[in-house]
Amino acid sequence: MDEEALAATRGQAAYHRLREMILDGTFPVGTPLQENMLAAKLGVSRTPVREALAQLINEGLVSRISGLTPTVRRLSVDEFIEILHMRRLLEIEAAGRAAEAGQTGDLLIIRERILAFISGEQPSPEEHTALDDRLHSTLAELSGSKLLTRYVTDLRSKTKMFDKGRLPERFLPGSREHLAIVDAVLAQRPADAQQAMREHLDNVRESILRYLRRL
Repeated sequence: MDEEALAATRGQAAYHRLREMILDGTFPVGTPLQENMLAAKLGVSRTPVREALAQLINEGLVSRISGLTPTVRRLSVDEFIEILHMRRLLEIEAAGRAAEAGQTGDLLIIRERILAFISGEQPSPEEHTALDDRLHSTLAELSGSKLLTRYVTDLRSKTKMFDKGRLPERFLPGSREHLAIVDAVLAQRPADAQQAMREHLDNVRESILRYLRRL
């Protein structure tokens, strides 16, 4: 690999790592992102860090005002609403396609875990969020569209801060909604799968908006 290609690879690796650290809360909103600090943390030079920050600024996750140190940016309510709207369109489509495909993927395993939650098992917020991610990513993959899967994954990552640890009232209702989605997909009922996903995401949206109004 030549030097130019190697530098590009390092830049992308730094971008993905920093993006993950912003979305998982390692760097909360308002955190200053100093190049020297990030380079030391990631074990790279300042150049890939600078390139990663430029991508994150362009993506809207980081802001730089008047040449000051870049900081983690708080997404506006309007931006969250737009993200949730796009998720709704894409994930309803993914659920319908997954039901039409007739493939199970990890759905049977996921279903067992959902039933355990409904029966009284109390997973940690991290465990529940991981299963939530696994379900939605599995449905996107079962849709058969790589582009749809990529968009769903990207949009979901931007709303990850509203996990079940922050919205505990959504734990049981969300689990029952997930079960309805899974059962419709496994039964190959596209219309029911889409409706179940629609109701689930509408409820998620209302819960997030209520949370934002309390901030």
